[in-house]
Amino acid sequence: MAGGELVLEGRVSVTGFVLGLAVVFIPVLTSVDVTGTGGKGILAIYLGVVNATLLVLYNGHIHKVAMRACLLGFTFGCGLLISFGQTTWSHFGWYMCALSFFHYSEYLMTAVMNPHSLTLDSFLLNHSVEYTVAAVCSWLEFILEKLLIPDLKQWRWLSLLGLLMVLSGEGLRKSAMMTAGSNFNHIVQNEKAQSHVLVTAGIYSWCRHPSYVGWFCWSIGTQVMLCNPLCLLGYTLVSWRFFRERVEEEELSLILFFGEAYLDYKRKVPTGLPFITGIQIES
Repeated sequence: MAGGELVLEGRVSVTGFVLGLAVVFIPVLTSVDVTGTGGKGILAIYLGVVNATLLVLYNGHIHKVAMRACLLGFTFGCGLLISFGQTTWSHFGWYMCALSFFHYSEYLMTAVMNPHSLTLDSFLLNHSVEYTVAAVCSWLEFILEKLLIPDLKQWRWLSLLGLLMVLSGEGLRKSAMMTAGSNFNHIVQNEKAQSHVLVTAGIYSWCRHPSYVGWFCWSIGTQVMLCNPLCLLGYTLVSWRFFRERVEEEELSLILFFGEAYLDYKRKVPTGLPFITGIQIES
């Protein structure tokens, strides 16, 4: 988009996400308890019908975009149903909303701000094996502790704190993407594009890596929200190590691209991440 009309993939993703999200209307239109066996069956049928419709409407790459967006919208909708349902699993519903919105908004923001770099990978669904394993571990921990130590999952104030961290992290990351515009990319660039400029204004005047700070806060916040003590510790340590290495890798490229201008910016503005100073250059 970047000042013009949203690209086709972006428009298709919106359609897919909204169709998936429309699952929230099933209880209203049918008066069915979606938490029961019959209700879950209806949800599955709805998802199947929507996916079949998308298969008729689109093909190839565009169909893959629509399918992923639809699944994320469906997950977000199911998260809302759980969040507002009469259940003790409400904060897992918050988590489902946070996770699905994060991945969909990454794609949509890329479509808006930097469509030339837009691919299926922009959903970040296949970020890495480690990322997938971490997500599955958090689900397993939540379920096991919910069954074995149910009181551990009833600290609502802690879940609300986690929700605040998630919202703050999401907002910070998306603000960074909007400020960077076409300079933002999910992949660290090794070659300087002709349009590549050093962004130091807005949120980047507060910290050098606001998108990483936002993701770090969001990641830890999801485990606080789920009251997952083991994954909270694991996520904190693993995320910190990942971003320390990522910052050093990215800053090496930025120094090559912008030279003294980036070094001067680096001296004035912190990374924003705890105990991470970035790449060290000997004078």
